[in-house]
Order: sequence, then C-alpha cells, then structure tokens
Amino acid sequence: MQEFFIDYGLWLLIGLLIVIGLVFLLSGRRKADQADERAPVAPAGQPPAPLVSPPPPPPEAAPAPAAAMPMVPVDVEAIVPPAAEEKPAAVAAPVPASPAVSSPPQGPDDLLKLKGVGPKLNALLIELGVTSFAQIAAWTDADVAAIDARLGNFRGRPVRDQWIDQAKYLAAGDVAGFEAKYGKI
Repeated sequence: MQEFFIDYGLWLLIGLLIVIGLVFLLSGRRKADQADERAPVAPAGQPPAPLVSPPPPPPEAAPAPAAAMPMVPVDVEAIVPPAAEEKPAAVAAPVPASPAVSSPPQGPDDLLKLKGVGPKLNALLIELGVTSFAQIAAWTDADVAAIDARLGNFRGRPVRDQWIDQAKYLAAGDVAGFEAKYGKI
C-alpha cells in the first residue's frame, strides 16, 4: 500500500484537487441559478423595479393668483442702455477687478518665486494682467475671487498656496522672512 502512494501519490493529489475545484464551481453555478429563479423578472423594455420605494413627492405650493401680484411698470431704457453708448469690444482690459490688479509703474516681478506658481500659471497670470508681487499683496477678497474665477484648472490656488502672504514678503524684499516661512526660493 505504501508503494502505491509513493508511485501514484502525486497523481492522486492532483486528481483530488480537480474534483474539489469542480464541486465548488458546480455548487456556485447552482446557487446563481437558484438566485436567478427567486429574483422577479421585469418584462423586456421596462427598467427593473427599485428595491426601495421612492419617498413621496413634497407637497407643491399653489401659485399665487395673478391678481394678487402687483404690476410694476419697468423702464426698459434704464435697464438696457442705448447702443450708441456701448464701448467697443476690442478695447478690453485684462482684468478690471480693482486698482490692486492694475499694472504698477515698475517692471514685472518673477512670479515663479511664489510657491505653487509654475510656468503655465505664470503665463496665465501675466495674461490676466498680474505682473508684480505688490499687485498680489494688495488683493482683496473680491480681487482673489475675480482672478480665481479666470484661472481655469488652477482654480483655488491663490488661497490654498497663500499667494497674498507670500507676495507681501517678496514685495517688501523680506527674502529671509519668506524663506523662513515658505522655504528656499
């Protein structure tokens, strides 16, 4: 008997593993078939019924009768100015948000020194008219919102990377204070 297991033991083990695998595969298939039989089948072309019933719709408020709403005369010319007073579209400032965004008299600064500003963002800021640390340091919340709305994929960076605080250090020439707080330039 011992010689039988020595000669054919490996083949017996492989055969046993194959039988066990087939049993598991067939039992799993049988359970899936039984689950399919228990599940209700929706007619073709209709979506399946939801498992949870949807909440009842909120009660709708009845609209106010038209007689209860006062009619107010509107001066259309006050809302829409005449076409003769319109400015030509070709003359557009980069970002007319506030005086803090307008170009300063001195030359442009290297905005790449700001942490979080790379070459693409630098080009976009210059395109928007932002060229110096003094401009960024003077930004108000409204200025940040106006610039942030035009940054596209870089939206949120002025606040997240603390550009205003960084720009205050660099505009004042406090390189040591900047590097102490934000790291090497």
